[in-house]
Amino acid sequence: MNTLHAFAQNKADALQLLPFGSTKPEGWIKNEMQRDFSGFVGKLDLLVPELINDPIYSTGRLHKGSKTKDLGNQKQGDAAGDEQYKWWNSETQSNWWDGYIRHAFLLNHKEAIQKVDAYVERILATQDEDGYIGIYDSDLRYNLSTENGELWAKASLYRGLLAYYECTGNEKVWKALVKAVDNVIKNYPILRSSPFSSGNSFNGGVSHGLTFTDVLERMYFHAQEAKYREYAAFLYEDFSNTYQSECDAQLRNILNPEYKLKSHGVHTYEHLRALLIAGKYAKDETLKKALQIYLSRIHSATSLAGGPIGDEWIAERAADATHTGYEFCSLQEMLDSYGMLLQHAGIHEYADRMEHLFFNAALGAKHPTHSCIAYLKTDNSFEMMGTRNGEAEPHRKQTRYKYSPAHQDVAVCCNPNAGRISPYFLQYAWMKENEETLVAMLLIPNTLETKVGNSNIRISSKTDYPFQHNYQLSIELPEEKTLKLKIRKPEWAGEVITNEPYSIQNGFIVVRRNWKKQDSLQLAFRAQLEPKKDTQGNTYFVYGPLVYALPIEAEEIQGRDYGQNLKDYFYKPLNDVKYRISNTHRAEFVNGKIQVQLIHPTNKTIENKVLIPLGKTVLRQVTFEPDK
Repeated sequence: MNTLHAFAQNKADALQLLPFGSTKPEGWIKNEMQRDFSGFVGKLDLLVPELINDPIYSTGRLHKGSKTKDLGNQKQGDAAGDEQYKWWNSETQSNWWDGYIRHAFLLNHKEAIQKVDAYVERILATQDEDGYIGIYDSDLRYNLSTENGELWAKASLYRGLLAYYECTGNEKVWKALVKAVDNVIKNYPILRSSPFSSGNSFNGGVSHGLTFTDVLERMYFHAQEAKYREYAAFLYEDFSNTYQSECDAQLRNILNPEYKLKSHGVHTYEHLRALLIAGKYAKDETLKKALQIYLSRIHSATSLAGGPIGDEWIAERAADATHTGYEFCSLQEMLDSYGMLLQHAGIHEYADRMEHLFFNAALGAKHPTHSCIAYLKTDNSFEMMGTRNGEAEPHRKQTRYKYSPAHQDVAVCCNPNAGRISPYFLQYAWMKENEETLVAMLLIPNTLETKVGNSNIRISSKTDYPFQHNYQLSIELPEEKTLKLKIRKPEWAGEVITNEPYSIQNGFIVVRRNWKKQDSLQLAFRAQLEPKKDTQGNTYFVYGPLVYALPIEAEEIQGRDYGQNLKDYFYKPLNDVKYRISNTHRAEFVNGKIQVQLIHPTNKTIENKVLIPLGKTVLRQVTFEPDK
């Protein structure tokens, strides 16, 4: 394969992204983000200051004499090798800052924005004369033959700087990024270097570096220079042709019909974006075929709540509601990959998958009342005492199945990514099809401010979606204007209720008319209660975009106290009853809950139970075996 010779420049995307910050949160999602920002998202630097304040990009750059850092983690269950721990702090602090920056601007938090301004100035001050911004001193940079975080440390840092630039328009930041990315392209030249060559041992940091394509894609968004996408294609090609311990997305493995996903889940789902970029802009149909194969495999590894499995490795398994978990990092990476698929293809299915993942698996892995998250979570969550539903794993002291504001005993990676997921979700709520057409992709409450042609437009989406299905757009224009609005019709919606003349085109409600300076559009979707079957033949319930679950009463046990009123929490069930269901059960949706008849497995009595949205639970039963 040689993607470079087949590279097709200037091929149009189906939809145009908007600058980050164009869409602001409102309603329940704004409340959720404010709660996170006043808790673990906003205070992580106070919980693990030694990790966040490590000067790894400046005076503490790594060199040949650098020792492995003490990160406070127990290391049991990690991949072998200490080299990975040297770069871990770059991921921890850069992903955290990325989420912090985005929250600060989306919530218009003045004090936090000042803190962000100072951070960005400190980072820009670390840039060397040749443009280098990264974690390695001169004796190691671009000269690494084993596990390393060169590209990964840059990717996680530059994504946050790009968000800052888009929110502020600060040209100093943009010029620094141009210079820094050019420094990478110069030192890892196309066809004359191999950035992903690092021996034949574990190289998770090297593999993470493929996400540098995220940076390149966003640079292209601003500069419209083909060199960025061409370089992204080169990185995917080199990744595919070198040894990688996280190898699911390598082209030869994708094209092998016997291959099953086995890698660390986060790598598997983030690498989808690099494959998409390489395949989208190649004339070679092989990469396009590979993308479809890869998506099919991911679908088989996705839980009924939308969680892509990996606890932490996929290990050739299919999704199972009880026996396979998903990592919060994987939730963020899969959501962002769906978003890029949505932008490039314009297919509404990917927006449905984004919503399904966010409203169910992601909200269901966040604690509903305490400010903390589960590192790993299963759909059926029968206990959270450290291990997967109480299963013992030989030679491994598992603690990932608990709620924590940091998870330092394992790795401070999932909590920073939990700070990224809401802002990343929000940025895909609106897109442009052209200068006359705006597309509402995600139906959450938000306010959009952008331009259509030469006119400013402000659209407020007022809704309690997904908990209710009414949707109102309030539109403000400087003058009357004709434009087209496209609103995604969710795949579950059986009927659209509105007085507005509309048509349905490829899964979108299309309204094109002359809009007044102050105008509005109202619609609603009709949902039906849907009993569904999982791959094991067990029943679960869906209403609209939400999966419902039976909450399980539990004893709450406090763990480590991080300060700032933030703690770890474990949950031990008060009973081990796992209800079953008959083929003649009765179920009814009433006032936001599902009332259903379930069967007690021991005494066989029929009991009336109430299911609530999975995203509002701690311990829960989602699937119900047929009664025997």
